[in-house]
Amino acid sequence: MSVELRPDGRVKKPEWLRVKLPTGKKHKELRGLVDKYKLNTICQSGSCPNMGECWGEGTATFMILGNVCTRSCGFCGVKTGRPEQVDWAEPEKVARSIKLMKIKHAVLTSVDRDDIKDMGSIIWAETIRAVRRISPGTTMETLIPDFQGIEKHIDRIIDAGPEVLSHNMETVRRLTREVRIQAKYDRSLEVLRYAKEAGQRRTKTGIMLGLGEMEDEVFETIQDVANANVDVITIGQYLQPTKQHLPLKEFITPEQFKKYEDFARGLGFRHVESGPLVRSSYHAEKHIL
Repeated sequence: MSVELRPDGRVKKPEWLRVKLPTGKKHKELRGLVDKYKLNTICQSGSCPNMGECWGEGTATFMILGNVCTRSCGFCGVKTGRPEQVDWAEPEKVARSIKLMKIKHAVLTSVDRDDIKDMGSIIWAETIRAVRRISPGTTMETLIPDFQGIEKHIDRIIDAGPEVLSHNMETVRRLTREVRIQAKYDRSLEVLRYAKEAGQRRTKTGIMLGLGEMEDEVFETIQDVANANVDVITIGQYLQPTKQHLPLKEFITPEQFKKYEDFARGLGFRHVESGPLVRSSYHAEKHIL
């Protein structure tokens, strides 16, 4: 579906992208804790449309290693620049936040830290271990950067033992250089393949649509991911964070998302989430099963 503009210049969203404001007892309780203790969740800072549903299931996403990224991906709303120094107390802070919020399943993600020797992998591992120690009943998904494909950094994450290791492909091969700039399509595939071969029980990736990709390119990416023995794939709609980011080319219809879902299921993925409102962490608590 082509993109239409409102009289004020804003993009007119189709009916299927309109969502209700999050409600419910669990959401209100977590919102109160986040505000009171100034906790940082991507759910809230990213205005995720599924926040109410996920929080109701006891799932939340936390970003570590600061909020300034060393990369400048065209789709991402995170600031680019020179990050602050690593906060070595962060693993404990995140773990205590998770404990305080009574999170059943935590998704951990981070900015890219190409500016430091270990690329943030030590803080990653320490955070996983801190959550294990302080909130032992919480399961975890780690949505990691590519660590430039350096295996010893990926090994640190695997050795810390998250239930799910996730790394997003984000887009099709042809658009990778434009969308992700410093990332490489084949390197991301290799990160996912290596993690599985190195003993990670459950691997996961995500792609977003509406950036100008063709149907056959989406099928090709899904097939490439399946060939890397990835267990879980999420497929969602790209929405432009600001006018400075890559323009939205197309709204993908629910019917087209279903077509991609059926194709992925036919390839044997353990879990497939495909729809306009799907984000990387959507139904994340189910992906450990």
